[in-house]
Formats: sequence, structure tokens, C-alpha cells
Amino acid sequence: MAAASMAPAQNTGTPADDTTNADSEAAAANSGGAAPVRKQRMGAADTSAPAEPAPAEPASAPVRKQRMGAAPAASQPSAPASSPPVRQRMGKPASPASAAPTAAGTAANEAGAATAAPAAPAPGAVPAAPRQVPVTPAQSPAQPTQAPAGQAPPESTVPTANTPAPAAPASISPSKTSPAPTPPGSTGSAPRPVWKRRALAAAVVVLVAVAIVLAARWLRTLDPVQEFLAAYPGEASQPSDTPVGLPAWLGWQHFLNFFFLVLIVRTGLQVRTERKPAAYWTAKKDSFFSPKGNTPRKVSLTQWLHQSLDVLWVANGLVFMVLLFATGQWKRIVPTSWDVFPNMASTALQYASLDWPTENGWVHYNALQLVAYFSIVFLAAPLAILSGIRMSTWWPQQAERLNKAYPVEWARAVHVPVMVYFVAFTLVHVFLVFFTGALRNLNHMFAARDTADWWGLGIFVLSLLAVAAGWFLTKPLFMTAVAGRMGRVGK
Repeated sequence: MAAASMAPAQNTGTPADDTTNADSEAAAANSGGAAPVRKQRMGAADTSAPAEPAPAEPASAPVRKQRMGAAPAASQPSAPASSPPVRQRMGKPASPASAAPTAAGTAANEAGAATAAPAAPAPGAVPAAPRQVPVTPAQSPAQPTQAPAGQAPPESTVPTANTPAPAAPASISPSKTSPAPTPPGSTGSAPRPVWKRRALAAAVVVLVAVAIVLAARWLRTLDPVQEFLAAYPGEASQPSDTPVGLPAWLGWQHFLNFFFLVLIVRTGLQVRTERKPAAYWTAKKDSFFSPKGNTPRKVSLTQWLHQSLDVLWVANGLVFMVLLFATGQWKRIVPTSWDVFPNMASTALQYASLDWPTENGWVHYNALQLVAYFSIVFLAAPLAILSGIRMSTWWPQQAERLNKAYPVEWARAVHVPVMVYFVAFTLVHVFLVFFTGALRNLNHMFAARDTADWWGLGIFVLSLLAVAAGWFLTKPLFMTAVAGRMGRVGK
């Protein structure tokens, strides 16, 4: 290609081309403008000399556009192989005589036809001149001009057979796009409705419970199991001086624990689930909720209420512990013998078989009740307090070693399971109270009476009304004024 660009080009222009060029230059001179300088190829002969006029030829038909990638039509004349196409001056319209023969070749040159390999010449024939004229560095890119009416469109807009097809748009990687939504009625697996999942979970629980009952009843038919139940009926040994009966203060403690526990669980769940609190609360500096050395924290109004209820519950628990050890009632809920473990297994088997052990809580708790009360009072309650303090506004913020030794993540990992255990214990406790002699059990719990009258049930109903009133009065509408006395309330 370098050799071809340096060879002298032959003057293949027709008289019509020269006449058109001369006429255009004369018209430009008459209009008062200087004739444009005609650019020539490097090393080409001067073609500016006027030539004899030739008879006008009829205008050639406009070049028909070809489909991208299709073969050229047979009816279109092709340029002679021995004569290269005539390069027109920049910005000058092509003459009618030369536009048609050179349209396809020029379009092929501008579209990148130089990449196609030329056909091998026949033996003895003169090799044909190349169809494309390389652009020399002296040439500058032509500015786009509008074609006159009735003239063929610019060659750059006419696609030919040699024009390469445009590149297809890059495909988007499936890994970087979100999955398309599953249309309705498709075979894709859609999530089950909430009620179906709950119904399925309830069905599974019922099936498991039925299986446990059947297995327990079958075990009780075996002779070794019957001997075990006779040796360990379910009541663990206790000290001989264990008090009999339940004092009145224990009934009041029962009600207060029930009242505070319901509201504490409710506010605790609200703290975990609320996204936009109704109000925020900030403690006063160096106050009860923000000890000296701590920067007052801005928390939700629900968290303030949760901490306030915790204070009341802990205060009631301290009174309970003092009275429990002062009156000797601790002996009823603290295991003092190793036979508590086989009696626990015996009691669990009796409950599972629906042939429950004899209840006499006024005198003695069975082994399962004893261990359950012990775990609530001496294990779950301390864990709830220690984990709650770590997440509260009372925790010292500047104690780096203490914070590193006891991370807040540990506290969260303990606090929620303890809450679940409290809820599970309460549900099972209430169930057994009502299904193992409701009137007598309610008298034991609330009236401190070992009878089966209605006093205990009446007090229990009043306690439910008190819990409902507390549930209503602990709304932000009523608690905002109380919280404002202990700190600053804002949106």
C-alpha cells in the first residue's frame, strides 16, 4: 500500500469533469470570491488545464441502497478494473458522468474495503489497479455538507456489500443483573402465605405431641418402667423443717411479678421491632439513668419505659429474695438432694403420658416444679439483669477494659433467649394451673388459702384487669409527661 500511494497517478478525469470544475471556478470568480485552491495528491500530474467540452451526458440514476451485508445488485455497473476512481475535491459535488461509476468503489473505500484481499490476476493479464486510494497525511477530514436536491446521497451513507456489519451490543452478564420476577402462573416456586406456614407449623407440633404421648404410654406398660415410677414417684426429698403453706406476701409477689413481666416483655419486643419511635428521650446529666462519667444517651421513649419497668421488677425481686430467705420458703424451691434427677424423669414421663402426678403444691412441689422455680429465681432472673444492664444507659461507657471483657454482643445473645424462657415458663405454668385444679391452685397463688372456693379466681380476674390497665396507660400519650420529669423528650 505504501508503494501504491507513492506511484504517479494517471489523469483519468473526463472532459465533463474538467468542464464542471472550470464552470464552478468561473462562477466563484464572478460572485466576487476567490477561486478555491484545488488540492492535489502528492506526486499527481496537474489536471487544472482546461479540456475541450464534451456533450452532456444524461444524469445517472441515484445509487440504490443495499441491505447491510447483502451482495450488490447485478444491474449496477461496476467500475473498470484498469482505471482507479477519481478523487473529487473537498466540498465539490461530483459530476454526473463520474458519480455513478465511482459511487460503489468510493463507498467501499470509506467503509473499510481495504481489508479485503484482491483476486489473483489471470496469467498474462495486466494487474488491475487497486480500487482504494489511501488517504495521505496531507489530507484533512472533510466537513459534512448537505447534498443538493436531485443528487445522489454522499457515498459514506450508502452501505455496500463490503460494508462491515455494525458490532452487536455487548451482552450484559447475568451475574450482574437482578433475577427477573416470576410472572403469575409460572412454574417457579412462590412463597407460601403466612397462614399456610403457621398452619403447617401447628400441624407438625400436633404430630410431634401425639407421637410423644403414644411413646410415653407405651413405656409405662413395661415392667421395668413401672418399677421405676414406684421407686421415684416424682417428689424429691426436702429438709424436715420446710414450711407448709404459702404466706400472703407470696401472693402479692406473685401478682407483681406477673404484672411487671407482661409489660417488660411487651416493651422489650417493641424496642427490637420498632423502626420509627414515637418519641426520643435523653436523660439528665449525672442523673439516675445517666450516672456520673457517662454522656447522656438519646434513646427511644420505649427503651426508657422498658428500663423503668426493669427497675420496679428488680426492686420487687429484691424484696422477694429477702422474704424468701427470712421465712424459710427457699427450701421449697431449692434442690437439697440428688434424688431430684430421677424424680424429674419420673414426673416428665407421667406428664407425657397424660397420666399426671398428684398435685399438692400447698405442701410439696414435684421435682419438675422445684427445678423450674429454682431456674427462674436463681438463674434466669440474674441473667436477665446482667445482660440488660450491659445494654442500658447505666453501663459505664468509659470503662474500656470492662467493655472489652463483656462485649454488648454477648449481652444481646443472652438477653433474648432468657426472655423466651420466661415466656415459655409462664405459658406452661398457666396451663398446668388451669388443668390440675384451677380453683385450688389460684387460691394458693393469690389468696394464700388451701381451699377450692372462688376467691382466688376473683383475685386473678382483678389482676388481669390491672395488667390491661397498665398496658393501656404505658402508651406514649401518657408516658411522655412522666418521662419529661426524668429527662428531655423530643421527636
